[in-house]
Amino acid sequence: MSGSLSKKVGIASLVMMASVFLSRIIGVVREMVIAGLRGVGADVDAYQVAFLLPEILNHLVASGFLSLTFIPIFSGYLARGREEDGWRTFSVILTWFGLLLLCLVVIAEVFTEPLMRMVAPGIQAPATLAAIVKMTRIILPAQLFFFAGGLFMAVQFAKERFFLPALAPLVYNLGIIAGGLLLARRCGIIGFSWGVLAGAFAGNFLLQGIGARRAGMRFTPSLALAHPDLKKYVRLTLPLMVGLTPAFSVELLFRFFGSYLAPGTISGINYSLRLTLVVYGLFGQALATAFFPFMSRLVAEDNLSEANRLLNRTLRHLTLALPGVAVLMVLRGEVVALLFQRGAFDVAATAFTARVLVPLLPGAVALAAYTLVLRGFYARQNTLFPAVFSTVAVVVTLPAYFLFMRWWGAQGIALALTCSTTGQALLLAWVWNRRSGNTGGRVVAAAFCKMTLVALAVGGVLEWLRRLVAGELAQAGAAGQVAIVGICGAAGLLMVVGIGRVTELREIQEPIGLLREALFRRLRLNR
Repeated sequence: MSGSLSKKVGIASLVMMASVFLSRIIGVVREMVIAGLRGVGADVDAYQVAFLLPEILNHLVASGFLSLTFIPIFSGYLARGREEDGWRTFSVILTWFGLLLLCLVVIAEVFTEPLMRMVAPGIQAPATLAAIVKMTRIILPAQLFFFAGGLFMAVQFAKERFFLPALAPLVYNLGIIAGGLLLARRCGIIGFSWGVLAGAFAGNFLLQGIGARRAGMRFTPSLALAHPDLKKYVRLTLPLMVGLTPAFSVELLFRFFGSYLAPGTISGINYSLRLTLVVYGLFGQALATAFFPFMSRLVAEDNLSEANRLLNRTLRHLTLALPGVAVLMVLRGEVVALLFQRGAFDVAATAFTARVLVPLLPGAVALAAYTLVLRGFYARQNTLFPAVFSTVAVVVTLPAYFLFMRWWGAQGIALALTCSTTGQALLLAWVWNRRSGNTGGRVVAAAFCKMTLVALAVGGVLEWLRRLVAGELAQAGAAGQVAIVGICGAAGLLMVVGIGRVTELREIQEPIGLLREALFRRLRLNR
């Protein structure tokens, strides 16, 4: 991979990692606010289940895939110097799919209750179901803002503009927090639903509309049904509409199966999942978002060997997440207590959430790897195979969800999520390597094996260290928990850096080098 491209991807990755890290932190703050006000109970379960139907609609129009399916089409026009044709395609897609989504939202608003009985059949309490229906109807229109905003962000990514798209999740989460706090006394948990609607409008629609205009957006409503790119977009997107991707199935299945367990189970799993998604967002989502436009351009230029080198390099950087996961697994109790244990969130809720967190965390790395490999297929404008592959994989693993839920309850659901995602990531990577002629797959596999050993060593030492210092700090309350996290976290970081220097592992040294270079560049610019 050329030095200039490597630097561009590195800088873009750091920008997106900073954005995703901040958005995930604010997302955790959002969950902290919900936990403090409402704890773990039926009303929080209702709030979480209220996202099911909106997320299904979002999936049906592939709002979450707009950057993946639209960027290759739009980037192709940019590469050929035909930007005006790219904007015509943008207008046709926004018009037709916007109208489709509007119709779906109206139908869902009318038939909310029977639809919710289908997607969350385990919830029978009338009061809980009524709350779910009310909050679902508030959240549904936000999908229109997500869809339009997704296209606005896609054109910015295609033009290698990352700043305003990076702000979208930050503003969205701040809107949810503001809605919950401002409306808590007036309408309780429902206030967070109004915050979802406001945050989606401000962060995903209004702000991204401004960004797209700055990127040169030209939109003219168009119903040109015969437009060739509309047919191409439908062909690319249709498999994603009906397919069960790992990320979507995670959000769907933990709520579906959780509805059969005791009240509070869904909210408890959700708190653990949000912490897990911090790891996924920082290492997987950020890397994938940053490198996909470059991957698409390399594929459009028919430079598949360079695209493979870019993918392999990014996957090797992802392995650095494994020691981080080990640290979080060791410090699960202290981290959950510090973040959530206040107000209505008691000691029992902390213990439950920490137990569920352990089997969930490894799945974050698997989901991140799956997301990165998936971008390779999307860059080649192949959406059919990944959709069929992931759907079959999810269906095949459904018996494991039933069995694990019966054997281990909420922890069983978490374990099934991780096992399913890990298996899919391994198989998809194998298929990609075979189809693309990627000869670097063994190097990537070796990198994951080496970093797994590093993670096991770090985790083992930190578990011993945590037990050692916890005996002295157990009675110090929150201050003691902060001290335990600080001591073990610093020790874990020093161990990883030290192992990297002694063994000269590129998987540790290269990301640290990129970070050091970015910091030095920033310092020079500030002088």
